[in-house]
Amino acid sequence: METVDTSARLSALRTLMRERKVDIYVVPSEDSHASEYIADCDARREFISGFSGSAGTTVISLEKAALATDGRYFNQAAKQLDSNWLLLKTGLQDVPTWQEWTADEAAGGKTVAVDPTLISSSIADKLNESIKKSGGAGLEAVTENLVDLVWGAARPPRPNHPVVLQPAKYAGKDTAAKLVDLRKDLEKKKSAGFVVSLLDEVAWLFNLRGSDITYNPVFFSYAIITQDSATLYIDSSKLTAECHSYLAENRVVVKPYEELFVDTKTLATVAATAAEGATTPLKKYSISSGKASWALKLALGGENFVEEIRSPVGDAKAVKNETELNGMRNCHVRDGAALIEFFAWLEDQLINKKAVLDEVEASDKLGELRSKHQDFVGLSFDTISSTGANAAVIHYKPERGNCSVIDPNAIYLCDSGAQYFDGTTDTTRTLHFGTPTEAEKTAYTLVLKGNMALDMAVFPKGTTGFAIDSLARQFLWKYGLDYRHGTGHGVGSYLNVHEGPIGIGTRKNYIDVPLASGNVISNEPGYYEDGAYGIRIENIVIVREVKTKHSFGDKPYLGFEHVTMVPYCRSLIDETLLTPEEKKWLNDSSKDILAKTESYFKDDPLTHSWLVRETQPF
Repeated sequence: METVDTSARLSALRTLMRERKVDIYVVPSEDSHASEYIADCDARREFISGFSGSAGTTVISLEKAALATDGRYFNQAAKQLDSNWLLLKTGLQDVPTWQEWTADEAAGGKTVAVDPTLISSSIADKLNESIKKSGGAGLEAVTENLVDLVWGAARPPRPNHPVVLQPAKYAGKDTAAKLVDLRKDLEKKKSAGFVVSLLDEVAWLFNLRGSDITYNPVFFSYAIITQDSATLYIDSSKLTAECHSYLAENRVVVKPYEELFVDTKTLATVAATAAEGATTPLKKYSISSGKASWALKLALGGENFVEEIRSPVGDAKAVKNETELNGMRNCHVRDGAALIEFFAWLEDQLINKKAVLDEVEASDKLGELRSKHQDFVGLSFDTISSTGANAAVIHYKPERGNCSVIDPNAIYLCDSGAQYFDGTTDTTRTLHFGTPTEAEKTAYTLVLKGNMALDMAVFPKGTTGFAIDSLARQFLWKYGLDYRHGTGHGVGSYLNVHEGPIGIGTRKNYIDVPLASGNVISNEPGYYEDGAYGIRIENIVIVREVKTKHSFGDKPYLGFEHVTMVPYCRSLIDETLLTPEEKKWLNDSSKDILAKTESYFKDDPLTHSWLVRETQPF
């Protein structure tokens, strides 16, 4: 992770700011669809700051520049930012948020500007209020993106890749049925219609998949759904003949991507005309709260004509149908087989063959092994292949030609995943190929105990991920240890590896969204000793209804079914810290992993021997 000299870029940006009478300019990470992972052409925050993590916001004044990011990226940002930048470590005591820092800098009547397509309307409203309270002039929407102007001809072109149909054998439900459900929900909410702006929600709703964003099978698009129409805004040349036919059968009208803002402004004009002299409240169009852009809300007429709601498409997508759940179970067996073969190969190379391998070479081998399995499409994110101290960088990304050689006497952390036609995977395992220290074994076992505690949890329907986060941290807390990331995130069905609205952690939105049967979510506690090692153990689990002896309050009770099929590192487990119940869980899990993956290695004695050894009972 090299530091980028941003002096010339910042100087050019400040020249544009002065020309446009802008004192402070905000550059978010997201694209106009609030995507966490973005196309290269939308990596404006990375271009202007040099920081390549997936989360963060930059704020540039005429004299200062600040980047705010969360605990996953403190180490990475510290290494990548040059001396022009102040790092705001979000969540730490006495460290201002980027909004607070911006408001403070705006005191004295300064003007703050942002590209309105890149910031949510709710954040824009709160930021504008904070700026004015601090004595600033307020927040302005500047439609031309100033970073794009600095970037110029070097900015990558917008991708325009083909879009294909996700067949019913994988999707489990056709678009017509999804639209019926959505319209019922909109009717209950008395909504005039819903504008779908998140790319994975559009892809799920219309059973389409693309590749406009690396690792995410999505495509640039919007949609507007009303009681009597469904319109998909997309470059129609991207759609195959099969897609066109399917959309027509499901009564979906296709319009150019650029016409979305033309049509929303028309809707706003119609609504404003209808509102004149109206004696009863008019139905408003709905957008996704906290996600839809400020530009979209303005185009629809603003506060009086728009209602922000939690996306009904996102809620529906998060509850997988049985076809999708079976797909997740099946793809995780194949993916587990690939990881098992990889770890057996890596140990043999490092220990028996004394090979010298760097982190990228190992990552390449894992990709090769995954690619031979049925229904493999590609990776679901950049593989985190990290040795020793690099494993303490939570979202470490090894760079080809500039990464570490794997040390067989140090911890090795591998966080990786893949896209399959029948599901999306995300698995983290931490291994040691030599003799671990007692501190490493203790930390690993505490993390494993947290993973098991969450996996074994039973809780009433209506419980949120916020409420159960401490189950995974409790054993670390007893030792005065913790980790600076969430414990779990939703996972898509051959869609984004990070999927809202559910999650397990302390984020505010996790307080409002209860877990539901059919949710697919990660379980990934960890511990990171800066400069030494990092530990994370991640499984994907399905939320399912469970039978209990009693049913207090006549409520159903929920629990988890884990689908990840990769053994745990026996040499890192301190058996003395395990309870009989935990040993039984480990033994049952190992037996299940062996039964479901052993057949892949009938003609591979090396991997089979490794698998049998790592699944021996305690």
